[in-house]
Amino acid sequence: MKHTLNLKKTVFSLILASIFSFSSFAIPDNVASALLQKAEDSTAFYGTDFTASYEVVQQRPGEGTSKTNATIYRRDNEAKWTILITAPLKDKGKGYLQTDNNIWFYDPADRRFTFSSSKDKFQGTNANTSDFAPQHYKRDYSIESLEEVKLGKLECVLYTLKANTKNVDYPTIKLWVTVDDGLVRKKEDYSLSGQKLRTTAIPSYQKVEGNGKVYQIPVRMVIQDNLKGKKISGKMQYESTTISISNATLEKQDDAVYTKPYLELMSGK
Repeated sequence: MKHTLNLKKTVFSLILASIFSFSSFAIPDNVASALLQKAEDSTAFYGTDFTASYEVVQQRPGEGTSKTNATIYRRDNEAKWTILITAPLKDKGKGYLQTDNNIWFYDPADRRFTFSSSKDKFQGTNANTSDFAPQHYKRDYSIESLEEVKLGKLECVLYTLKANTKNVDYPTIKLWVTVDDGLVRKKEDYSLSGQKLRTTAIPSYQKVEGNGKVYQIPVRMVIQDNLKGKKISGKMQYESTTISISNATLEKQDDAVYTKPYLELMSGK
């Protein structure tokens, strides 16, 4: 009798194991594709302008921290954005502008615009200028693999994405997307050889209403550079950049905000 009971328990355990093993790979292609599209859509503000205050704190192990404050304006349906740096004083008035598929950096010291790139680092931090713009996971990448995982207490789909175009910052990325709301919670960026370059965590979001919709905007993003760091007290510590977003609004801005003359004008204030 005892032998029969143990056998039943073993069979039951094997059945459970097979169910859970299967469920981790049982995401239909159309569902996975739709969730990835939702994750992409959550990074954009089509049909409305977006304005917010950004605090960017750079931490270098053993060297302390530095802080940059900026106001960011976005008009995603026209692929335009403007970044105006407001602090520290030595950088006040500097800015970035994307328009006509070009990115420009403005320095009021010499009153010149120089060509920039989405891959360029923002003010010497671990953030790229592209981190402040919409992300195109579905458009620019193909799903190589996926699985259901837990990130802390969050139920996520973990995507491994391979670029299908050369016009991307990273050829391979891994993306943790929460199943219930389609928000990106973690991202890892990889080189062509498979080396992990950066890790981005987005622990929480804030809701902002506008244009008849409710948008989810990160409260904070933490970007760790997996290549830059040093050992301190025998423990490896990496450079990191923390981006905090506040005062977000979805009010329409004047068209002039997305022009070179606007940056030139605001640099003198």
